[in-house]
Amino acid sequence: MQTTLLFLKPDAVQRGLMGEVLARIERKGLTVVGAKMMMVPRDVAEQHYAEHKEKPFFEGLLGFVTSSPVLVLAVKGVNAIAVCRNLIGATNGQKADAGTIRGDFGMSGGNNLIHGSDSESSAERELKLWFKDGELCDYDRTVNQWVYDPSDL
Repeated sequence: MQTTLLFLKPDAVQRGLMGEVLARIERKGLTVVGAKMMMVPRDVAEQHYAEHKEKPFFEGLLGFVTSSPVLVLAVKGVNAIAVCRNLIGATNGQKADAGTIRGDFGMSGGNNLIHGSDSESSAERELKLWFKDGELCDYDRTVNQWVYDPSDL
């Protein structure tokens, strides 16, 4: 089991897509173990996107992600990072496969609806940045017996 970070960006919130995206995550069989809606403080955005600090789009990215509320999620499941990345789709919505979140709802590379951690180390770092100790709920859903074959666990 892995826990990963997702957040629905301001464009997803403003377009009223939170419920649709959350439904896709849950229908896939993933478990939401943390959720909060918030305005992103600039310092959190700077830390989250630190790897892009020297890139020309950095300031625009910070302006975008701090412009409106986001929905931050911690999601748990077998291979959750890869599963979520597949659900999300390619960065640019015009190039993302149909059936993915970005492929079905996105038309941009910048306003691309959702972030998902890209590795275990990123997920660990990002979860600590966005959630305080004690904010995640570790529980088992009885439906998991119908989601996973015992050999998956």
